[in-house]
Amino acid sequence: MRAERLTAAGRRVLRLEADALRAASDALGHGFVRAIELLTSSKGRVIVTGIGKSGLIARKIAATLTSTGTPATWLHPVDSLHGDLGVVGPSDVAIVLSKSGETDELAGLLSALQRLEVPVIAITGDADSTLARAAAVVLDAGVPEEACPHDLAPTTSTTVALALGDALAVTLLEEKGFAREDFARFHPGGRLGKKLLLRVSDVMHPAAPLLAPSATMRDAVMALAHHRGIALVGAAGRLSGVITAGDLSRVAERHPEFLALRVDSVMTTSPKTCRADDFAAAAVGAMERHGIMALPALGEGDVVAGVVHLHDLMRAGVV
Repeated sequence: MRAERLTAAGRRVLRLEADALRAASDALGHGFVRAIELLTSSKGRVIVTGIGKSGLIARKIAATLTSTGTPATWLHPVDSLHGDLGVVGPSDVAIVLSKSGETDELAGLLSALQRLEVPVIAITGDADSTLARAAAVVLDAGVPEEACPHDLAPTTSTTVALALGDALAVTLLEEKGFAREDFARFHPGGRLGKKLLLRVSDVMHPAAPLLAPSATMRDAVMALAHHRGIALVGAAGRLSGVITAGDLSRVAERHPEFLALRVDSVMTTSPKTCRADDFAAAAVGAMERHGIMALPALGEGDVVAGVVHLHDLMRAGVV
């Protein structure tokens, strides 16, 4: 009984927040377009600010913008009045978060932003608030109720504000043509950098000599062992087909004398391949889509350059 009550409480929170996100999505319109136009035309940085829980969300939005190609800085509203306002330039745009739009600590910063003629994008739950009236653009983050049963702790409202920040960042990313290569340059360390920077050629193994189509399955067994589950068939470096460990198992069940069979009677003639200069992450995606463990990698002139195996990609941190 207790387990059911606890699960129901958790589901209530998720449903309330999901409903609020759907409502925010439906309400998105001209204001969002204007916000994107302001951000894309800015020659400076994006100053993101808020107090309390809104401040924590503002920090995350600033980090997301920066990592996706839009330079951004989080600014504490109180510290801004004690010297930190120096980070704000005349070409900047500000994103200011406040549920009520009446947060006292924001008043001084809003006044300074107006004096500097820095346009403000407000993310607030009150379109008639002081913040909204001072803003060039207002994004509606209003919610019918917080997930908190007392309708007090910022929960649903901060989820909506965070999602609006993500919507701005991702739309800007698309508008700027921010590519996977750009993302990799912004994340050079750690798993994400590896996943985005590595090419197939960085992790593949050189291909063994291709089996001739007239070779026997006895020869294929040795090739399968060399490439850990895949044998390549062709001539002059050109791929004609592949034989996998699965093919070997199936033919062995049907033909007691399978070792004497020609490989071209068993091979798959339209195998999945990748390019040696593909991103390694793309090879992972192809393996996942087709349920395979290894791919022949083609180089210049479609000559087989190597074989990339899922295990190699895992060791390299791409998976």
